[in-house]
Amino acid sequence: MTATRVELAGRHVTVAGLGVSGVPAAIVLRDLGAHVTVVNDGDDERARAQAAELEALGIRVRLGDGATLPEGTELIVTTPGWRPDKPLFAAAAEAGVPIWGDVELAWRLRDTPSGRAPAPWLAVTGTNGKTTTVQMLASILRAAGLRTAAVGNIGVSLLDVVLGDEPYDVLAVELSSYQLHWAPSIRAHSAVVLNLAPDHLDWHGSMEAYAADKGRIYEGNQVACVYNVADPATEALVREADVEEGARAIGFTLGSPRPSEFGVVDGILLDRAFVEDRQKNAQELAEVSDINPPAPHNIANALAAAALARAFGVPPAAVRDGLRAFTPDAHRIAHVATVNDVAYVDDSKATNTHAAEASLAAYEPIVWIAGGLAKGATFDDLVTGAAKRLRGVVLIGADRGLIREALARHAPEVPVVDLDRTDTGAMAAAVAAAAGLAHPGDTVLLAPACASMDMFANYNVRGDAFAQAVRDLPTGT
Repeated sequence: MTATRVELAGRHVTVAGLGVSGVPAAIVLRDLGAHVTVVNDGDDERARAQAAELEALGIRVRLGDGATLPEGTELIVTTPGWRPDKPLFAAAAEAGVPIWGDVELAWRLRDTPSGRAPAPWLAVTGTNGKTTTVQMLASILRAAGLRTAAVGNIGVSLLDVVLGDEPYDVLAVELSSYQLHWAPSIRAHSAVVLNLAPDHLDWHGSMEAYAADKGRIYEGNQVACVYNVADPATEALVREADVEEGARAIGFTLGSPRPSEFGVVDGILLDRAFVEDRQKNAQELAEVSDINPPAPHNIANALAAAALARAFGVPPAAVRDGLRAFTPDAHRIAHVATVNDVAYVDDSKATNTHAAEASLAAYEPIVWIAGGLAKGATFDDLVTGAAKRLRGVVLIGADRGLIREALARHAPEVPVVDLDRTDTGAMAAAVAAAAGLAHPGDTVLLAPACASMDMFANYNVRGDAFAQAVRDLPTGT
């Protein structure tokens, strides 16, 4: 079934799930003339309010029953969070009904009624660093004078963008593994998988399935498949992808770049991919000092963003100017304050071990504040890698015992303060304890390696609590 605007008219489409993706998808489909039914597992106050909004527009909503395929369904459009093993999808497969995500729908609706060519997509995925890289990329594209937007999993609906009146030259698109699973038709201009580490395995079923969904981002790439030289699994995905003839594999590395790579030499970001005679030449793009903050994983993000921008033809000066103009979001390795010669850094966004590993590699010596909901993670490798950098550790949260046990096994000499509490006031106590362990010149780093929901509404609230506790510290002692 081809999803042009005309061909959706009159079709019976079931939208699986409400929320930030399902509601706009249902409205778009209705506006295109489809007969829309929304099914949703939940039947809480928020769902009922959203259902009332949709029903007022003539959209049928079925709450508390997301398992049964509505009669006559010709297409399912699902929200990203719905797992592939849902009974609804099994029923759809048996009936031969196709299943798309909202991103797939957006891709198929890119053609505008005016006939204007749709904006190419520069696509970004990975276990960590997606949002920062997409924002860096958008900043670089804007510095080149291009009309662009950072969209997708970053929180800006692709449906709104592709159906809006704003003419874009190119889009910087963040895609999660959930979204890629339900988006078989996407064909990006160029794309990157930043890194791969175990995450969301309950949703995907296995690491292999998770990696395969990430790898979908390379399918049909036109110009460049960008991969992480330090993460061979990303290069393997490039090798497995079916791309357009002429598309190239482009690596990025924190070391000296080989031909067809981006890298760093003496604090200079270099391009040895999109230059004449890349066997002998390299193009200077920016300095490490142009990146905020210049932590190793953030330099890697900048290299990936630069590679995608250069694949699109952006000049070197725009890479430098875009990186200089970029300001990271809150709670992403953000320097809060220096108190009594101790730096306090908020990386509350480090909600898994892979993100925390990158954060811990950026500083030394460190007093590490960690803990929360482990989501099935183990911490032995993380602790082993960070042990020599640790001045001390302060543990909070429901699953802090898992980190404490890993510390006992792999860093028994490191002092540990175990705060046996999960109330929100525990953060102030954690910061005070960390201040007591820190020496002048140290960094107190909030990189929890865990989710926040045991104590806080989300990682933003957790980071805010850390920053407030830092601001409340006494000075001059």
